[in-house]
Amino acid sequence: MLLDGYVKLPKLKLVKMKQHREIPSHHIIKSCTVSRTKTGKYYVSILTEYEHQPIQKEVQAVVGLDFSMNGLFVDSEEGKTANYPRFYRQALEKLAKKQRILSRRKKGSNRWHKQRLEVAKLHERIANQRKDFLHKESHKLAKRYDGVIIEDLNMKGMSQALNFGKGVADHAWGMFTTFLQYKLEEQGKKLIKINKWFPSSKTCSCCGRKKESLSLSERTFRCECGFVVNRDWNAAVNIKREGLRLLA
Repeated sequence: MLLDGYVKLPKLKLVKMKQHREIPSHHIIKSCTVSRTKTGKYYVSILTEYEHQPIQKEVQAVVGLDFSMNGLFVDSEEGKTANYPRFYRQALEKLAKKQRILSRRKKGSNRWHKQRLEVAKLHERIANQRKDFLHKESHKLAKRYDGVIIEDLNMKGMSQALNFGKGVADHAWGMFTTFLQYKLEEQGKKLIKINKWFPSSKTCSCCGRKKESLSLSERTFRCECGFVVNRDWNAAVNIKREGLRLLA
């Protein structure tokens, strides 16, 4: 039960809270889940039920997105990236310093617990920065387009196969696509996923000719027809076209 900035939980008195947003009057509260972070913060997640039948919009404005290690994605319209800040990489030096201090502390001591909290706080800050950026970027796309087309990528497999390591995890592509999907669906819009084996990078978006091979180090796509373009932009255009073909 929610009462003017307080939450009533079983076996507990009223607990003061900061409410993220108001729950609409037509929502029925089904359950509450209390969780605690490693930094000692408590969160209450409230599950509600409501009737919502979004009007399916005609897909007119469409964009294709190609995953990019340098900027989260490159779009098909202008070849622009999301300019994603690598939050984990930016904090690596500070994180390493805090972890070195932790390793010198006697495990279980008060100083060890205090330093462990410092490390956890930094990890939490990185996660919150990442989540905030992905929410804002997915909101912009869902507001601007009726349909967004992406490849159905296995990021864990890609990370292991291509030795990308924590670089892929830092981008949180899976989290981004989850945010994007529910934001689109709430408005009656669509997230279209094409087959991950579709040769978006190897195919010329100008003439349709397909290259036999294309190494990851080749960042510029050059075709025999004379077409020269950024590799990721070329892929994004092909992803959009394939998605539109599937929609037809």
